[in-house]
Amino acid sequence: MSAFDLVFALFGLLLGLALCEVLAGFARVLKLKRGARPVRIGWLTPLLGLFVMQDLTSFWGIAFMARDQMDASNLTLVAVLAITGGYYLVASLIFPDDPADWPDFDLWYDRQNRMVLGGLLTINVTTMIGTGILDALHPMPEAPAGPAGEIGFLIYGLSALALFALLIALLFVNNRRWNVAMLVALNLILLGGSILEDFI
Repeated sequence: MSAFDLVFALFGLLLGLALCEVLAGFARVLKLKRGARPVRIGWLTPLLGLFVMQDLTSFWGIAFMARDQMDASNLTLVAVLAITGGYYLVASLIFPDDPADWPDFDLWYDRQNRMVLGGLLTINVTTMIGTGILDALHPMPEAPAGPAGEIGFLIYGLSALALFALLIALLFVNNRRWNVAMLVALNLILLGGSILEDFI
């Protein structure tokens, strides 16, 4: 078993549980829509759930790309636990445990969004710092540029800045329509960035 296999076992366990939390929330919503009690789901909570699932998947990819840079030290395991544990906690807050108690999911979003978005922002900043430290301690050989070249790399960098700017803005903007628009933009940016990664 390599050092990465040991670390990735912890990654896989907690990230898998976090994904299950979000998917279970979507499943509860689907069941509730067919139930007897009227519940307004809205767009905010599902869009936030979709973004968290994309962000989790993106982090999983980042971890895999850094596999040759990781060791199996206690510090690495604690860092992994902090990041993946944070994802699990964030994922558990997206949907209410008992959706029937919340006839309007937008009210739930209003109560939880700052904790979820603040957690995501913290996790992503921590991941960037951790990746930078790994690159400094265990530099990888320079990979050849992909077909998108420098323009693709520039677009990727700008999309990352836009992602962070939108996450910060969502912490302060209370208007629900603006929140929907920014969550749609976040989902599209993360999806576009994931596709672009294969070409830079």
